[in-house]
Amino acid sequence: MKAKRILIFNVNWVGDVLFSTATIRNIRHSFPDSFISCIIPERCYPVLKGNPHLDEILIFNEKGRQKSIVAQLRFVKLLRSKRFDTAFLLHRSFSRALICRLAGISQIIGYVTKKRGFLLSKKISPPKQDSLHRIDYYLRIIEQAGLRVEDRYPEFFVTEEDGAFIKSFLKENAIGETDFLAVINPGGNWLPKRWPKENWAELADRLSVEFAAKVVITGAGHDRKLAAGISDKMKEKPVIACGVLNLKQLAALSKRADLFISADTGPLHIATAAGAKKIIALFGPTSPEVTGPYPSKNVTLILKDVGCNIPCYVVHCRDNRCMKAISVEEVMEKVRGFNSC
Repeated sequence: MKAKRILIFNVNWVGDVLFSTATIRNIRHSFPDSFISCIIPERCYPVLKGNPHLDEILIFNEKGRQKSIVAQLRFVKLLRSKRFDTAFLLHRSFSRALICRLAGISQIIGYVTKKRGFLLSKKISPPKQDSLHRIDYYLRIIEQAGLRVEDRYPEFFVTEEDGAFIKSFLKENAIGETDFLAVINPGGNWLPKRWPKENWAELADRLSVEFAAKVVITGAGHDRKLAAGISDKMKEKPVIACGVLNLKQLAALSKRADLFISADTGPLHIATAAGAKKIIALFGPTSPEVTGPYPSKNVTLILKDVGCNIPCYVVHCRDNRCMKAISVEEVMEKVRGFNSC
């Protein structure tokens, strides 16, 4: 395959975009001299900002600035002006394939579906649902297209400025360079993946007492209420950083942390890719084989068998017994194990 101007139409979630960085890097390996552009929604931009394997990042928000047909046609015109000859569709949607076809891209490569197969020039048969880790799910597209896959790890790039910001942030909150720093990330993009806030509060207090830990709660702006609810139940008050840090700064914080604890959500995978020292990942309805942190050398995973089929996508589940089955004491035992090594 000869490609000079390549477009990667990426997916919509922070964690999945991070998983896709292995695909981006392997495309660059195959086309070291080509111009490579990647389309992502605005909220995922920090995941790819500073990625050396990309020449350009384009923003596409179909529920935002490109919501209208007129705006989408304007975006098509922009793509047409860039004269891409090859597009890799990591997203399975019909609209993205149509946009690439209208933009005059001759080679459009992606997983085939009943609705969009006629728009693809290279139709990749999708694997059985949840049979591959998300990293491999995206890599399979380029591998089936004839490209060589050399490696499969995700990447997240942090600058010196991000590290300096975190150093200042911690100093402002009376957290010294030698203090035991525990970062907890209690949020998640859907409720069944969340550990009960009472458990987070008890865990944070026990970390503060047993390890003299300084606890920082991270999350997006909409997680402030959750963090406040956890803080209200604590005896030792944490530092709440929800909505304060961007994703790059979160990665820098995770690298400084002695311990990072999270459920299966974007920040978990950012901490893993950024090289956090010790990570505890709490898994409930999702499968580590599909969305587990990788590489896992610094990760201890806790997953309980409660008789449910995993992965489970009942997003309105009110039982949540898979997450409730993880006890605070189990997490503390893992932390003690770290510190006894």
